[in-house]
Amino acid sequence: MAEALKHLIGPHTARDTADAVAAAWDGFDRAAFLAEVLPALDDLELMQRGQCIADALRRHLPGDFEAAANILHACLPTSERPGLTGWALLAVNQYVAAEDAPHLEAALELLKALTPHFTGEFGIRRLIHEHQDEALAIIATWVTCPNHHVRRLASEGTRPRLPWAMRLPNLVRDPAPILPILEALIDDEEDYVRRSVANSLNDIAKDHPDLVADFVERHAVGASKNRLWLLKHASRTLVKKGHGKALANFGYAPLADVTAKLSLADERIVFPGELGFTIQLTNTGKVTRTVLLDYAIHHQKKDGSLTPKVFKGKSLVLGAGESVTIAKRHALRPITTRVYHPGLHRLEIQLNGVSVASADFDLAVPAGKTA
Repeated sequence: MAEALKHLIGPHTARDTADAVAAAWDGFDRAAFLAEVLPALDDLELMQRGQCIADALRRHLPGDFEAAANILHACLPTSERPGLTGWALLAVNQYVAAEDAPHLEAALELLKALTPHFTGEFGIRRLIHEHQDEALAIIATWVTCPNHHVRRLASEGTRPRLPWAMRLPNLVRDPAPILPILEALIDDEEDYVRRSVANSLNDIAKDHPDLVADFVERHAVGASKNRLWLLKHASRTLVKKGHGKALANFGYAPLADVTAKLSLADERIVFPGELGFTIQLTNTGKVTRTVLLDYAIHHQKKDGSLTPKVFKGKSLVLGAGESVTIAKRHALRPITTRVYHPGLHRLEIQLNGVSVASADFDLAVPAGKTA
């Protein structure tokens, strides 16, 4: 059995932290710190364990944050000596996250120094949320930092909807303040950074689809291979949802002269089972067309309504007058993220984001089957 996630932080973490702080500051009471932390860890989960160590640091480090930050900075590894790395630095993130505006510059400087050894994302989010203009003004200067981990923190730490971290509601509502940061990093030499930029734009697209489609259109002109990949990755949610301009940005314009004929292998599927279907595509026009074929399953909900889930199909090129038949099978099996309900379901075919054909089928769930 895999070890529980919480054990990434444990007594070893507390002792490593105590040793590093004691080496950096003669005034640290290592024994008192450990006497406070060690008995408390057993009953706590991962983030709570980090917070426990952070709270104890606050009580045992100097009350002046800049002095405490200098001590914690001295706990980080250098080329001359080892230091705290990995999950031991979660507590430092949480310590920094509690700081207020008077120490904002020192707090961000500590996270900048920390991020090459562990992510600084946990600590930076609340600082951005509570002091957005001041924090972003400092973070914007990081885009030219020689260290790629710092540049990535500039893009990843400011993501409006960063998974596993607090949301930044002000940037969800208005992402304009972070667009200059993303633009500055769009051609970064590190894939690690470019991927973060793409993910941030994809976050923004969930709330401001037209803004991201326009951003992609502007930056696609003369784009390098790396930038084009970034822009496509940034558009993945928009493309999946069939956003017209997002599709057009990559050559998938509406197709008035491509027809689709849909046939189901069976109109009744017994769960668990497979939905088999074929699509015959015909280019009735006089020019070659690029086609992005997707399909959606409209699953029945408990109240009888239907809700669609889009699945990526394939991209193909159809010459003038050309016809092609594509066969697909879609599994309908138990999964942890969906409850299947018996009754009417619908298969919908999309070409370049536009619905062109659909067919209904009935899903039967025998008694005793887990759906």
